[in-house]
Amino acid sequence: MADSNTAAAALDSVALARRCAESMYQRDTATRELGMTLKTVSPGCAVLCMPVRDDMIQGHGSCHGGFIFALADSAFAFACNTYNETTVASGCSIEYVSPGLRGDVLTAEARELTRKGRTGVYDVRVTGGDGQLVALFRGKSYRVRGPVIHDEESQA
Repeated sequence: MADSNTAAAALDSVALARRCAESMYQRDTATRELGMTLKTVSPGCAVLCMPVRDDMIQGHGSCHGGFIFALADSAFAFACNTYNETTVASGCSIEYVSPGLRGDVLTAEARELTRKGRTGVYDVRVTGGDGQLVALFRGKSYRVRGPVIHDEESQA
């Protein structure tokens, strides 16, 4: 019986993570307007993709680091808000490894390293379409008050 309860709880946590992500995505104009799409989400994890458009190219012919940062930051935000507890960034850093190229699709995969009390730490790997590492991002989260899914959404 314990195994079926554990499996049911795991399914419920994945469903909750998806509902939180869908709710946030609808309200996240910046993520949507930059062309980011949410590929997968589960408790403490999220994968987002973003095409590198012409208007994202900087003076050296590659994707501006600010757009790469925005993609990683969005993946981090979706990952740390999968428990229906409003969570914000308290700090983050990024290391650029290789350029994002015009026409490429970048993928940011965020994973929770630790979550205890009101804080957490998340790593995000940003890769290009060929799987080459583009950037490494680390985000520190802080849980504030309130749910991710608002009352009117939970009744829908």
